[in-house]
Amino acid sequence: MFTGLVRELAYVKKFHKNLLTLKAHYKPKIGDSIAVNGACLTVIETFSDGFNLELSEESQTNLALENYSNLVHIEPAMTLQDRLDGHILQGHIDGIGEIISIQPHKVGTDFFISTQANTLELCIPKGSIGINGISLTINEVLKDSLRLTLIPHTLQTTLFKTYQIGTRVNIETDILTRILHHFLTHKKSSPLTWEQVDTILGSY
Repeated sequence: MFTGLVRELAYVKKFHKNLLTLKAHYKPKIGDSIAVNGACLTVIETFSDGFNLELSEESQTNLALENYSNLVHIEPAMTLQDRLDGHILQGHIDGIGEIISIQPHKVGTDFFISTQANTLELCIPKGSIGINGISLTINEVLKDSLRLTLIPHTLQTTLFKTYQIGTRVNIETDILTRILHHFLTHKKSSPLTWEQVDTILGSY
């Protein structure tokens, strides 16, 4: 599990076939989970100034791989002692979005991100979403896109400051929304009751 708070901008030394080599200050152990641009990957080798991670075919098929060059967001898996300042993320990418508009304001910048219909139906106004591993709030759900507002601090301390119209990003929707959507759309017998909904929510 992750929180969507980026620990560091790591440098991609090499990305060949299924092996991603990162240079970073963070020192993981072999077997540790690291979210890289939001995708949960496993550390398979460490060295003095970085580590190697392995990407499955499934991961490579469902990620915006062009962003795995130069700099990437990294976040180690959370511990039970961590503050949950963002929101719970699994590092399981639901879809890929594309930035279609960037609108700066006096305080903050709006990013409009288009994505697939099956991803949009898991997004709710004022709900949480992970974009390239960053925990953000959805300001508005439109017909074929989302509107997110980044405060200046988030913009300057993440790679969002380098993103342009046409940049593709990894999207992870909120886990509670995914769970409820699955039960509501796949239950074959009677509809899900509010008591069952409360039980599901209470388990998290």
